[in-house]
Amino acid sequence: MVVEELTRILQLSITPVALISGVGLLLLSMTNRLGRTIDISRNLSRELQKVETGSAERQALEVQIRILYKRSRNLRLAITYASISILFASLIIFCLFAISYLQLQLTHLVLSLWGLGIISLVLSIIYFIHDITLTLHALKLNLRRQLDLERK
Repeated sequence: MVVEELTRILQLSITPVALISGVGLLLLSMTNRLGRTIDISRNLSRELQKVETGSAERQALEVQIRILYKRSRNLRLAITYASISILFASLIIFCLFAISYLQLQLTHLVLSLWGLGIISLVLSIIYFIHDITLTLHALKLNLRRQLDLERK
């Protein structure tokens, strides 16, 4: 393989590599949110064991835990789809080398992988946005509960 050909392949790989880098940063944010959600869930579970059955405080804690569980599921899906997007981008780079080195006709495969990678990224972002929505819903419930307690 001559240097010019290798340079051309590396130039073609810039876009998938940039996608991998950007999605990697998004994954970092998502995994941090997931870890935080799990920590809060564990703390609330411990609190729940100390609270009397049937009390309003217990019901409020149960609602918060359910929301945190939904958030964890959404974040897991967001992380999964983002990881799949990175996988497709990595396969594109592999295909670019195969096209050049082995003289294979993989143009349709590369386009398909790109499309699937973008679809995976879009799905990941949708689940991430849903997590943010649930976070704000939980905050609203918690603040409403706190304000009601302060009025009494």
